[in-house]
Amino acid sequence: MSGADGATDWRKLREFAAVDLTRSYVLSWEVQTGMLLVDVDLHLLPEHPFYEEPRPAQKVCIRPAVIEFPYCEHVAADKVPGTSEPVAVAQELGLGAIEGFRRLADGRNELRGTFGVVVIDAERPLVRLKEP
Repeated sequence: MSGADGATDWRKLREFAAVDLTRSYVLSWEVQTGMLLVDVDLHLLPEHPFYEEPRPAQKVCIRPAVIEFPYCEHVAADKVPGTSEPVAVAQELGLGAIEGFRRLADGRNELRGTFGVVVIDAERPLVRLKEP
C-alpha cells in the first residue's frame, strides 16, 4: 500500500477510487475556515458511481469537483517560496494539469502538477462532486 518512503500513492486511497487524477485539472485554490479547497475538473472512470457516458465530442467523463483538505494548517509550494500560510500560498498558486498525489508517511499531503509541488499539512482529503 505504501511506497519505499512510506508514502501512499493516490491510486491506493479510497477517496480517489475510480478517478484518474493524471487526467484531471486544477481550476483554482481557495482557503475557507481552515480548509484548503482545490477546484478541479475531475476525470471519472467507468466504474465510478457518477460516471456518465461522454458526449460524442468528448472522449472522457469530466465532472466539476472540489478536493477539500480539512484542518489545513500549512501549505508549502516550490513555486511560492517564503511562506507556508495557507491563504497567502493559495493566492499565488497556478492552475494546471495534475501529475500525482501522495499521502506522506507523516500525514501531510503532496499534490504535484504543472503548478509545481504543493505540500499540504491537513487531514485526509475529501472529494466532492459538484452539480453538473
